[in-house]
Amino acid sequence: MKWLKVPVGPETDQPYLKKVKVDGKAVCIICHDGKLYATSAWCPHAGADLSYGFISKDGNLVCPVHRFCYNLENGRGCEGQGDYLENYPVKIKDNEVYIGITGFWERVMQGFK
Repeated sequence: MKWLKVPVGPETDQPYLKKVKVDGKAVCIICHDGKLYATSAWCPHAGADLSYGFISKDGNLVCPVHRFCYNLENGRGCEGQGDYLENYPVKIKDNEVYIGITGFWERVMQGFK
């Protein structure tokens, strides 16, 4: 896994939802309840831009188009959806935000463990 710097500050006092480009990927950075999350920026259901979505009362990321929702912790779709959102680990180091991206072959090899 490689850790890539994200162009957002580490502040977690205000909630936000932003789309950024990291290593050619569109990623949503979400600050919710004082914690940072990173997910794919595209809804797996119909490809909508999740940065135009919102966080529900129960802490799920909600797609702006069809209102599909995803758990911020694990990316699982809400009950009955049968899909998931790609999540990335987040860490703060030296007052900078980083996300962990696993390469394709790393993911393939993890499948054999």
